Amino acid sequence: MTLFHLVLVAIIQGITEFLPVSSSGHLILLPELTGMQDQGLVIDVAVHVGTLFAVILFFWRDVAAALAGCGRLARGRIDTPGARLAASLMVATIPVVLVGLVLKMSGAMEMMRSVAVIGWTMIIFGLLLYWSDQRGEGRKRTADWTMRDAVIVGLWQAVALIPGTSRSGATITGARALGYIREDAARISMLMSIPTIIASAALLAGDVMSDFDGAAVAQAGIAAGFAFVAALVALSLMMRLLRAVSFTPYVVYRLILGVALLVYAYS
Repeated sequence: MTLFHLVLVAIIQGITEFLPVSSSGHLILLPELTGMQDQGLVIDVAVHVGTLFAVILFFWRDVAAALAGCGRLARGRIDTPGARLAASLMVATIPVVLVGLVLKMSGAMEMMRSVAVIGWTMIIFGLLLYWSDQRGEGRKRTADWTMRDAVIVGLWQAVALIPGTSRSGATITGARALGYIREDAARISMLMSIPTIIASAALLAGDVMSDFDGAAVAQAGIAAGFAFVAALVALSLMMRLLRAVSFTPYVVYRLILGVALLVYAYS
């Protein structure tokens, strides 16, 4: 891969991972629409690792509280906010891990990597995001996150394995439908990405190591670094804008892109 291609993939992943517009959909579309070489599994994992470190740094207080809570969980106690957050994140991750394993073993994931699928999911889940966001402001905060809510938002996250759906978009849709305010719906979604990315990387570790060599290490490092910076900027801007702006601009983008992709796919 050229340096330009490497940086382009990293920036696309970094910006779109946490915005509700589907990072996987954009990464699938890049080679499909431009004729560029597919970035491959090693770079895919590298850019996800870059975004992982970005979200950990941005929400370090919540992460520290959840890590401290893991110690309480190990002793069978869920009696602190950190322990409740850690338990909720674990529960919310179970559906996506189970569904991901089924899709990987069945090969169904590859069958869904098409422009038409991404076009339809961009539109459908964009409209669902708009519906949930416009229902009302809601009053729930992150501290109100229950095990029941964790299961429901976790199921939304599992649905997002369909390319073009958007993991952050689906989880924000689920959280908003449950009555969480915009900022906290986004916060829950971002925190959910941490165990999900770790689980995904662990699932793909064997395949990645078989393709690793000196050149791959250098390229992976560059990709992870650029993805980290892009993700940190995107996170900062989105969380700041949510204090005054709804998710409607992202919905409009999804609808325009979805229609354009369907025209391309069926023409």
